[in-house]
Amino acid sequence: MKVYMPDREWPEHYRAVLEELAKITDPITGGDILDSGVVAGLEVTEDTLKVWLNFESHAEYNITGESAIAYSKIIGDIMERFALVKFENVYVYDLKNNPVGVFENRGRYRAEDLEGD
Repeated sequence: MKVYMPDREWPEHYRAVLEELAKITDPITGGDILDSGVVAGLEVTEDTLKVWLNFESHAEYNITGESAIAYSKIIGDIMERFALVKFENVYVYDLKNNPVGVFENRGRYRAEDLEGD
């Protein structure tokens, strides 16, 4: 995992992901998830994206109220933008490395097969 820092020099394949992540709005702050500090780290390979979000999913203050709804929306937005569209596998984790969003293409569909539909 590479820790997310805004001024870091990122490899090209990371920059494309960061540009797309910057389009996702944090429902609590109204800014994008990069500027609001929601993204803690990421790992990008040819077919897999892993994103770590800056929260603990088992902490009481994140299970109830607006935070849970906000994180759920952010996780859904990440899946919608990346799963099968850009990556075969997408994993979203909290800070304790607990998976909070998982999409694995187990061979039933390939992104190339969906083009043109």
